[in-house]
Amino acid sequence: MKRITILIADDEVEIADLVALHLQKEGYHTIKAFDGKAAVQAVQTQAIDLAILDIMMPGMDGYEVTRKIREQHHLPIIFLSAKTSDMDKITGLVMGADDYMTKPFNPMELVARVNSQLRRSLQFSQSAPVQRSILEKGGLIITPDQHRVTLYGKPVELTPKEFDILYLLASHPKQVFSAENIFEQVWGEAYYESGNTVMVHIRTLRKKLGEDVNKNKFIKTIWGVGYTFND
Repeated sequence: MKRITILIADDEVEIADLVALHLQKEGYHTIKAFDGKAAVQAVQTQAIDLAILDIMMPGMDGYEVTRKIREQHHLPIIFLSAKTSDMDKITGLVMGADDYMTKPFNPMELVARVNSQLRRSLQFSQSAPVQRSILEKGGLIITPDQHRVTLYGKPVELTPKEFDILYLLASHPKQVFSAENIFEQVWGEAYYESGNTVMVHIRTLRKKLGEDVNKNKFIKTIWGVGYTFND
């Protein structure tokens, strides 16, 4: 059976060592990086199953590392950061992270979150692929196999979560999805006190689709209910 490898990227050596110790007790293989560039290089040269990233690292911060990883990989990413504001957490999730923990942290909680992310990742990779068709909606073309979106022929760069939200709404035109529905289907877990995570993803998605200047909106808010796609 393949041994699961976890990347720990943190410029604080003591924290990286502590996280590695607890993960190794669970049977995981760990690789440590102490700056952003080393973290990106590790993902590009080795088979990494999950990454735990600090945000404030020298050379390249965790946000930029996440952006680089997401260009080619869909492995789970957990931010472990001293940045504790709600906006920091939302920014991390919007950038493409799957979870966010703040320092100081409980190592056992981190291990539990790692286990949860890996279970979902494993279930997704082992499940029979769902045939998702290309969607064309008023100049918008969504190609699921390539995770590619174009608007009037121009590419639209989306994070994996933004893409999944868009595809969910576009593949069910006129159906209204609450924030709870979207979270449970896109994040694959029960809705919890996640603040404005879904709302912020919708906001950035609309901006990337040019809806701040385009009156013919693709995503419509049904006040007090949720969101729907204008077919």
